[in-house]
Amino acid sequence: MKRWMFFVYGIACYLAFLAVYAWFCAFTGNLFVAKSIDAPVTSSVGAAVAVNLALLLGFGVQHSLMARPAFKRVWTRIVPQPIERSTYVLASCLAVVLLIWQWRPIDAVVWNVENTTARGVLWTLFAIGWLMVPVVSLMINHFDLFGVRQVWCYLRGRECQPLAFRTPWLYSHVRHPLYVAWALTFWATPTMTAGHLLFAIGLTAYMVAAALVEERDLLAHFGQQYAAYQQTVPRYIPKFGKRTSL
Repeated sequence: MKRWMFFVYGIACYLAFLAVYAWFCAFTGNLFVAKSIDAPVTSSVGAAVAVNLALLLGFGVQHSLMARPAFKRVWTRIVPQPIERSTYVLASCLAVVLLIWQWRPIDAVVWNVENTTARGVLWTLFAIGWLMVPVVSLMINHFDLFGVRQVWCYLRGRECQPLAFRTPWLYSHVRHPLYVAWALTFWATPTMTAGHLLFAIGLTAYMVAAALVEERDLLAHFGQQYAAYQQTVPRYIPKFGKRTSL
């Protein structure tokens, strides 16, 4: 019974991620939702900045802290190992829901691209970014990243072996294609408001910091193999040409 309960829980957390991911896309792009990143202003600029910075900080702390090995060693004394990743996914979903729910728009326009072709290019980059995120996760192991592999292994009574270090596709050209994709979703917009700019700067700063911490953990885990990868593949700006495979 417990195996099935964990499996259902893991699938529910994964489905929650899919729903929140779609909602987050609509929120960021001002698409199909009543409240978006550029919804009507409801508070003063000072209050909006304070609330939004707190929301971004809360998202960053949750998203990064819960992913650290030291935290996991303590956390799994409370949350069973098979559902640790699913619980992380659920907590991340809740952090995004809180950010969307409590976000305070700031409507001052920083830039507004009026040229039809240029607007089309920016919307295309926006769409590419949101499509790249799941595509990049599929390059490594999408279902491991979102906790489904772990609950499936537990359901089948198998030990869930750690994944080997690989550099498939985009990972052979840039070390953090997932963060590059996210950057496109935050910055590619034909109309940038001050609120959206704060959102983009805050999450970009988080990704830069998270990448440094993540690489430290990967270096500690994979050792020389990851060090060699760092030496040959750039962190953010893709290097195309001869494919690097480790």
